[in-house]
Amino acid sequence: MDSPFDVLGVDPDADEAEIVESYRERVKEAHPDQGGSVDEFRAVQTAYERIRAGYGTEEYDPDREDIVEQRQPGTQVEYIDYAVLDDYAWDLDDESLFEKAADERLDPADGGRFRAPPDETLLEAAEDSGHAWPYACRGGACANCAVAVLEGELEMPSNHVLSSDMIERGLRLSCIGTPTTDEMKVVYNVKHLPDLDELRLPPRQFGQAHSDD
Repeated sequence: MDSPFDVLGVDPDADEAEIVESYRERVKEAHPDQGGSVDEFRAVQTAYERIRAGYGTEEYDPDREDIVEQRQPGTQVEYIDYAVLDDYAWDLDDESLFEKAADERLDPADGGRFRAPPDETLLEAAEDSGHAWPYACRGGACANCAVAVLEGELEMPSNHVLSSDMIERGLRLSCIGTPTTDEMKVVYNVKHLPDLDELRLPPRQFGQAHSDD
């Protein structure tokens, strides 16, 4: 069986910067949207988590399921693609939404988990985990990157787009929002909600924009 270092393609004595850089490359290559597979994608994520949890050191205990959570800083983000709700006839206000998603074992593009470092926005963390979430301006000037925060908090340094009612309903902008709680549950790709549709910008206005239009 390949070791976590083999999966990421790094030496056991690689420093943290090398490990992070290799992980970012491998997780993008392994993503199903880039020609990889669900199993490969999860294997890369697991390898990275095991290394971060101390694999190869005396501190590492493979029998402790919570070791990764205790050692890694940042926020554990659980996410679902809003487009999936229509496929399964789920409702955004359903309190058991994430339990239902877990039972379905969704494709990584549709739902799953990743860790958001404390110094990154939610959008940056999603991209570093191999996901292509929608965005346009990357500066909080549109609603293309909007997410619905169902649990936890996403703090925005400023807000010139979302109304107070939208904020009250948990809508946030992932391009400028930084997670501030240990855990979060978000539904991304909500840009087509009626209230947000008129706040979107044409994706082609920004060369690097992701869109499913």
